[in-house]
Amino acid sequence: MASIAEKTVLKAVTSYKEDTLETTKEIFESSAKLRFLQDEVSELSIELIARFQPVATDLRYIKSCMEISYGFSRFGRYAYDIIAALEIFGPLKLCDKSSVISMSETVLEMMNTGVSALRLRDNSLSKKIYEMEDFVDILFKKSLREFAIHSNNVNNMYSDNRCNISSALILKYLERISDHASYIADSVNYIVTGVSSPRR
Repeated sequence: MASIAEKTVLKAVTSYKEDTLETTKEIFESSAKLRFLQDEVSELSIELIARFQPVATDLRYIKSCMEISYGFSRFGRYAYDIIAALEIFGPLKLCDKSSVISMSETVLEMMNTGVSALRLRDNSLSKKIYEMEDFVDILFKKSLREFAIHSNNVNNMYSDNRCNISSALILKYLERISDHASYIADSVNYIVTGVSSPRR
């Protein structure tokens, strides 16, 4: 699921950068597959709990896997939302994409770091993920304020407003991916220490 989720978000971001919809079908299929796999993880987890009655670290790991699989599923859903936004708004070649690209780079790094933390069961990586989440939140709010200022300018053309609305939507989807990457960090910390998050 981790591999599929990372590739799906990357494809959606690349499609936005290159202003293409060639990967729409592939992203939709990957999103659906992640949803299916999430259900499978939940069923397997419940079976493990019912059959073996795990305790302590084992139970924390199983519980966390259920939550993390949901996060991976949401990665796929938001990737599909990004590509759907491109379909709605059409070509965005003339738009300033700098804020979306900047946030996407951080979000993709958060995802990669979260997956590494899970594979290694290394909760020391959580701090880095939380710091990147703070950056994403700041950039999101800053961008929205800038869009609001531009939208109040009567001299702006329709295309400018279209760029701002599409960017705001995609930034929101990326911000939500960032949140779920942080939840994965929480889960890894819970697996290792029994505490869900060192800062929440």
